[in-house]
Amino acid sequence: MLKVGLTGGLASGKSFVGQALAGLGCHLIKADEIGHQVLARGGEAFDPVVAEFGPGILAPDGSIDRKCLAAEVFASPERLAALTRLVHPPVIRRENEMTDEIGEREPEAIVVVEAAVMIEAGSHTRFDKMILAVCTPAQQVERAMLRDRISREKALARIRRQMPLEEKLKFADYVIDTSRDQADTLRQVQEVYHLLRSVA
Repeated sequence: MLKVGLTGGLASGKSFVGQALAGLGCHLIKADEIGHQVLARGGEAFDPVVAEFGPGILAPDGSIDRKCLAAEVFASPERLAALTRLVHPPVIRRENEMTDEIGEREPEAIVVVEAAVMIEAGSHTRFDKMILAVCTPAQQVERAMLRDRISREKALARIRRQMPLEEKLKFADYVIDTSRDQADTLRQVQEVYHLLRSVA
């Protein structure tokens, strides 16, 4: 089994790349979806996060208001670090359980874990190969504004808080440039898939 990390900056096209790899036969695990699960009521991170950030982050139905939580942590590196410390361990534990289960069923599998802050959190070292999705900073801003319905200033602020692309490139085995059309991105994904398959 080959374990592959897939990451990229804000709105860099990593989800499109992940779906394309899944379409070619890879097993795709989305860390963001697991993060939602561990933050849900009854999830491993729910009580610790509410204890850390207070009842002000709760929605009327008692669930964590993710937008409210995001607004608090994005304004403070220290608060973001606190959230990461609480959420990351159960997310990684679930990722590992899912990966092990796939490996037992399919020893030749390629498992791709898609996560936004993989390199920043130091979890990239758990993978055999790393894929980095990239595009231009201007495209990141435009895509983030459209996808997340946020202002240009908020998009820029989020990008500035992430590790610079030049730093992330040092950790990448494969780089997929999503700045052109989808057909070009899919061509690159297919090339990377065949390279992964050759070493799986």
